[in-house]
Amino acid sequence: MFVCLCTGATTQAVSEAVAAGATTSKQIAEACGAGSDCGRCRRTLRAILAASRECPVHAAG
Repeated sequence: MFVCLCTGATTQAVSEAVAAGATTSKQIAEACGAGSDCGRCRRTLRAILAASRECPVHAAG
């Protein structure tokens, strides 16, 4: 699913950026471009970040 229509970034690309260590929407933008243009997806990026923190698998890593 597309998260950022401006750059064509998908949930997969965002998840990979988070798995690689991105902890802010700015770091995600640097990693895959999502949120770097108009910014309408930044709320979704923050939700993905929050969900990754709550996930026991990702929190342990």
